[in-house]
Amino acid sequence: MSVESHLAELERRHLALKKEIEDALNHPGVDDLRITDLKRRKLQIKDEIARLKAAETIH
Repeated sequence: MSVESHLAELERRHLALKKEIEDALNHPGVDDLRITDLKRRKLQIKDEIARLKAAETIH
């Protein structure tokens, strides 16, 4: 998988998690731990995107 396609996949997953978090926040019965886990995963993906973009500019 090329770096560009990997970045595109990560950005797609980041957007999907963002939407999932928004949906979860609109449903009062959703567990706070679930929302926290989704936010943690979203942040990990964001960090990976930033790392790959930084590595790409070095090369």
